[in-house]
Amino acid sequence: MLVIGAGAAGMMAAITAARQGASVTVIEKNDKIGRKLYITGKGRCNVTNQCPVDEFSTHVVTNARFVLSALNRFSPQHTITFFEEAGVPLKVERGNRVYPVSDRSADIIDALLREAKAAGVRFITGVAVREIEKTEEGYTVRLADRELHCKQLMIATGGVSYSGTGSTGDGYRFATNLGHTIVPPVAACVGIRCAGTTDFAGLSLKNVEVSIHKGGKKLTERFGEMLYTHTGVSGPVIMVMSSYVNRTDLQDMTLRIDMKPALDEATLDRRLIADLSVSPKKQLVHVVEGYLPKALVPEWLRRAGVNARKTAAEITKEERTRLVATLKAFTYPIQGLEPIEGAIVTAGGVSVKEINPKTFESKLCKGLYFGGEVMDVDCLTGGYNLQVAFATGYCAGLAMAAVQLENKA
Repeated sequence: MLVIGAGAAGMMAAITAARQGASVTVIEKNDKIGRKLYITGKGRCNVTNQCPVDEFSTHVVTNARFVLSALNRFSPQHTITFFEEAGVPLKVERGNRVYPVSDRSADIIDALLREAKAAGVRFITGVAVREIEKTEEGYTVRLADRELHCKQLMIATGGVSYSGTGSTGDGYRFATNLGHTIVPPVAACVGIRCAGTTDFAGLSLKNVEVSIHKGGKKLTERFGEMLYTHTGVSGPVIMVMSSYVNRTDLQDMTLRIDMKPALDEATLDRRLIADLSVSPKKQLVHVVEGYLPKALVPEWLRRAGVNARKTAAEITKEERTRLVATLKAFTYPIQGLEPIEGAIVTAGGVSVKEINPKTFESKLCKGLYFGGEVMDVDCLTGGYNLQVAFATGYCAGLAMAAVQLENKA
């Protein structure tokens, strides 16, 4: 059997199948395996998330039910056991994120390569697949310098984000040529472009509530940390929300930041009255400088339409009302998402309606399997996407090995 792609899904499929006694060859266009794994978790490789499968599924944005069976068969705990038995000690950090103790993604990649070689997996690296043709006997895979033939073929080529790692959408082309439907890929877990943020680039906000609105309707909201960038906003809460609006028409969509989500407007007004009363002769800009990061205070007053040089005693009730309302809703027009090239995850891919959720075999082409990000499944950040890749790879590997060994019997 052949596996195209030596990422998380492809490597797990190859190892699993080979351990069952199957003959497996992995084809990887890069010179080395796991190029995208090297950069995951900022180079630390967040291999999975240590949470129950039922909770895990709430972090799968698209087609959670489709991967539920796979996650039950190869759970986060199975991933942890796999790597620890492969000689990589792991640790659990905030949000149940699991990393190698060494904080080195290379240790995860080395472990996958060791286990694959120990199981007898063969590799062809540094050569791209040009074409796949379905034949009566199975599949012909054409490389630049040769043709390979197989009865079981797995496509685990990833999505289209971070194309420098090899994720250039090859799998979509192969699948399309074999009759499959591709759900158009879009960026997921990515920054959001907004007007009016450039002056605050690099500024981080903690404990804020961010929401996205369209036509008066709130589409999604999250509490936590965000970051201003030169082109918009990013950070944990933004990454999450982008995955829920990336298939929505972004026209007339706005992003709102509640800078003080723990306090309602009445409470904020009372606090403002008290602070203004303590220093009636101070300029407003100095009285309220503790409400927000210093760089944002002039912007707050400008948005509220209140003169920063007014003394505290000069502030009217109407101005106070505007100050409070603005603090609860810093609004930015959304211009779009950051390009998919820089997205952490690709949403979209081979339609799961055409894939068996237990074996990950194509429903259209016997002997053809898929795994990982090439399919229309995407999760939030936190180790969830890699876990889905490992789980789907494991199930596909078992299924392919079973067929190959049965044919040999």
